[in-house]
Amino acid sequence: MQFQNVLENPQMAFSTLTDLMIVSIATQKGGAGKTTTSIALSAGLARKGKKVLLVDIDQQANSSKVLLRHYPTITKEQSVHATIIERKPLPIHKTDVPNLDIVPGHILLSNTDVELTIALGWLTINALNSSDQVIIIVAPGYFELDSIVQFYKTIAEVQEFFNPDLQLKGILFTRSDPTVNTRESLTILRQMYGKELLPVIIPENTDLRNAHFNKQDIFAYNPHAKGAVAYDKLINELFL
Repeated sequence: MQFQNVLENPQMAFSTLTDLMIVSIATQKGGAGKTTTSIALSAGLARKGKKVLLVDIDQQANSSKVLLRHYPTITKEQSVHATIIERKPLPIHKTDVPNLDIVPGHILLSNTDVELTIALGWLTINALNSSDQVIIIVAPGYFELDSIVQFYKTIAEVQEFFNPDLQLKGILFTRSDPTVNTRESLTILRQMYGKELLPVIIPENTDLRNAHFNKQDIFAYNPHAKGAVAYDKLINELFL
């Protein structure tokens, strides 16, 4: 009913949509902390009273596996696969975190690019096309830093052909530890992307992995963990 009212009243649509923010959490390298960041930011904002919908388009559906205890019983028709392939409404599921809902991913998303017969990475293009802002996740390492250049090109192409209003919210450095690799990676990032690099650094923290293993977000598992403190600071700086 509300959606129908929005269609019939553009002024209502404007006032409704301006209260919303769609942010993509993305990276071109696996293992950088995309899932960890997605769960932490979503759960952290929800625990601060914000209504949050996490749309999981990761082919491994790891965010869904953590946040939905009944995930093993979810069919492709109950996941985002139904929306992408069959153009059905987003299937929204409640999580155990108050104010946080999720549209679960599905392993069959790995076939989506083939089924759409469009270029590789179309899932990412769809996410960016639907977003107001994007946060790029990067971990220490030469290839990880090199991936930023490629992702900048992707953002530029999306802005040119699909979504000119897409903005880069920042580059988030994750999995930081006291090693030469991390120190040198941060030095390069600050030299090349000083303005875009977010000031909060996310540390390597076993509590983050343990929280996922126990199907909890970091704030439920251990709100005093180094990872929880860092993500809470990031939320306060970026969104509150």
